[in-house]
Amino acid sequence: MTTTDPTSSGNAAPDLVEAHRETLQQGREALASRAYFSRYPESPSPRVYGETAAADGLRAFEAHLASDFSTLGDQPTDGTFAGSELSPYGPLLRVRYPRLDVDAAIVAARSAMPGWRDAGALTRAAVCVEIVDAINKRSFEIANSVMHTSGQPFVMSFQAAGPHAQDRALESIVGALVEQERVPASVVWEKPGRDGPIRMRKDYRIIPRGIGLVIGCNTFPTWNSYPGLFASLATGNPVIVKPHPRAVLPLAISVEVARKVLRDNGFDPALVQLAAESDGEGLAKAIAERPEVAIIDYTGGPGFGGWLERAAAAAGKLVYTEKSGVNSIVVDSTDNLRGVLGNLAFSLSLYSGQMCTTPQNIYVPRDGIETDEGHVSFEGFGATLGGAMTKLTSDDAKAVEILGAIVNDDVRSRATDLPGLAARLGGTVVLDVRKVTHPSYPDAVVRAPGLVALDVANDAGYTRECFGPITFLIATDSTAQSLARMRDTIKEHGAMTAAVYSTSEDVLDDARDAAADAGVALSENLTGPVFVNQTAAFSDYHGTGANPAANAAYVDAAYVANRFRVVTSRRHV
Repeated sequence: MTTTDPTSSGNAAPDLVEAHRETLQQGREALASRAYFSRYPESPSPRVYGETAAADGLRAFEAHLASDFSTLGDQPTDGTFAGSELSPYGPLLRVRYPRLDVDAAIVAARSAMPGWRDAGALTRAAVCVEIVDAINKRSFEIANSVMHTSGQPFVMSFQAAGPHAQDRALESIVGALVEQERVPASVVWEKPGRDGPIRMRKDYRIIPRGIGLVIGCNTFPTWNSYPGLFASLATGNPVIVKPHPRAVLPLAISVEVARKVLRDNGFDPALVQLAAESDGEGLAKAIAERPEVAIIDYTGGPGFGGWLERAAAAAGKLVYTEKSGVNSIVVDSTDNLRGVLGNLAFSLSLYSGQMCTTPQNIYVPRDGIETDEGHVSFEGFGATLGGAMTKLTSDDAKAVEILGAIVNDDVRSRATDLPGLAARLGGTVVLDVRKVTHPSYPDAVVRAPGLVALDVANDAGYTRECFGPITFLIATDSTAQSLARMRDTIKEHGAMTAAVYSTSEDVLDDARDAAADAGVALSENLTGPVFVNQTAAFSDYHGTGANPAANAAYVDAAYVANRFRVVTSRRHV
């Protein structure tokens, strides 16, 4: 494995390069065109994944419970165990994970880097695709582990933590490959001269930046971790994966798979290592401060994320963060009121509002809006939206498959007393949060979301993230003020998503300008089966890096290209 060709297959895993050549080419074309492309089917149907896949995955998940996670091979450990996962649906998982010996892990990662670097970009990409394919085969096992660590309903767990996360992983791999392929392996350079051309041969060698650290979150442990994991790995960097202490199992399975594929194809499994911890141990900060760590990917709250952006970045590390934000919707008018209400009701209810893309602020003119059903007042819009949300979640047995369970203690406390919260914020309750009983897990904390009406002047109530099943309906003087408040709030506090509803092209143009000024992705007049919460791999960028909610985007060139460097060797010919 000594080739310096960044696009060669090297001497390892040549069969994988050929096996995944078509997939990588399809990915290149999809990135270039932003067309629909998905390698991993999102339906958990037995017709797609096999008649026994669901039962096999459940059994595999249950086999982890109340046991030691002992399938990480020879990953260095300090001899102790971590584990504090509690299912939002009730039971303790009681999985114990070997604690990583960080000193030994860093030595092992650095030792593994040269062979991985010299394999070349194409081989690395092919091995990474093989890892994702192997992860896909365990989608039901991972879905159960995400459901019982993050509280997502099962189908959402399967889709978001499985195929959708895997497609995002593939997008990172392909994006990394495309950026590395921009660098030729070798050229003969000629400069015209009086006595004949000056000729030199120049060889270009791609080198990794160093060890990557991926810091996972509780709510979307795979979806938010795979892009950074595979962007770093595909560009030649070993990676330490530090899961959220309450959502270790999904990433432990993923790391196990990655290490096996690496080993089976002649590479050192120390290229991917798991750093598990129990609550409150502060392992992420300790690893982030290590001088050998060059790249950090983080999803989580603004406190630690802000520290990473300041302290770690000041230390010369690359830091990619996704933090909190205030996602916003402006309602001006519509020619499909029922479609608007249905789309919003689902967007606000999905996973009890515990998505980084869930709308929080809905701006509506206090004088009301024009619709295909006539003029609707501000109060009337709130009442009909509340009615649509109530209808969607009225049947507990069906509602839990949309709502999931609440995973965060702070969210639980806010959702417990919405009238009290509304009073403190100077608002009124339009729709109270409702307790939902899960038919299979009576200990689960499940809440149907609520609505609080606020006046636009009361900006202290809606200009900070209120994560969870609570939405603010904000009365403004006009649509122009709605757009201005959306823009200014996002510029100051950040957002991952924004949306607008209007029948006026002028208003839509103004909304596009406001979104561009705020640096936020905009959805327009969504009334069908696509929701503002959702983004499609290979087509939609997740985040922009242009407002305080995130300093990076899944997956643009900036997200992958800075994870490697190019060293040139030149000589006269």
